[in-house]
Amino acid sequence: MTRLSYPNTFPRVPEPVKSTASIIAIACAVGSFFVDHAMLRLLLVCIAVVAGLIGLLRSVSPRVSGGILSVVAIVLAAIGFVVALFDVVF
Repeated sequence: MTRLSYPNTFPRVPEPVKSTASIIAIACAVGSFFVDHAMLRLLLVCIAVVAGLIGLLRSVSPRVSGGILSVVAIVLAAIGFVVALFDVVF
């Protein structure tokens, strides 16, 4: 009986990479807590929300991860927005 020998070269599936938008979103959301100027804080929060939404949409692809990171960034941005509004009002 003949035995077929196949090479042990299966196609490698690339590991998912973090979405750049997710990383930008989390950096802006966290950075908004360390900025003293209220308008700059609001700008960082807006960038964090937009980048978080983009990262969330991109994480649907199996090649890109970072969906949970985007959700965390959006939640932090919402908290930062409330803090920025209190900073503007008071």
